Amino acid sequence: MLIFYAGHGTWNSKVNKGYWLPSDAQLNNTSNWIRNSTISGYISGIPSRHTLLIADACFSGGIFKTRSISESPESIQRIYELPSRKAMTSGILSEVPDKSVFIEFFTKRLIENEEKYITAEQLFYSFKPAVINNSENIPQYGTIKNAGDEGGDFIFMRK
Repeated sequence: MLIFYAGHGTWNSKVNKGYWLPSDAQLNNTSNWIRNSTISGYISGIPSRHTLLIADACFSGGIFKTRSISESPESIQRIYELPSRKAMTSGILSEVPDKSVFIEFFTKRLIENEEKYITAEQLFYSFKPAVINNSENIPQYGTIKNAGDEGGDFIFMRK
């Protein structure tokens, strides 16, 4: 399952929590804000083998427990067999611009890709330097905290 969110987010440094702000959210009323931990809870309940969250929103990096910089596994099949709950975000705990350099390079790399199979991790690291070199953002890729990840990855299959 691929979940894509482009919108507003915020970070509350007093409680160290990040939030998504849906279209009906109000800055002075948190009742419609969605905590990152709630998103993680929903993702952990999705009965998919692989779930990839792509978030292009301010402070979206707050979804992570840790950031993953591990080497790619040897086999696409092995990666596919293990459940995964990963996320790509357009930035860390900071604001991101409305015109998304992140989405620009994400889609460009998908279009340019000639491999039959590419992991979300491989795709991410193919465009991360371009985003850093063309914006103030530092995109992130990693495991979603407490959501059932077992080390697999989302696989994009070229049709």
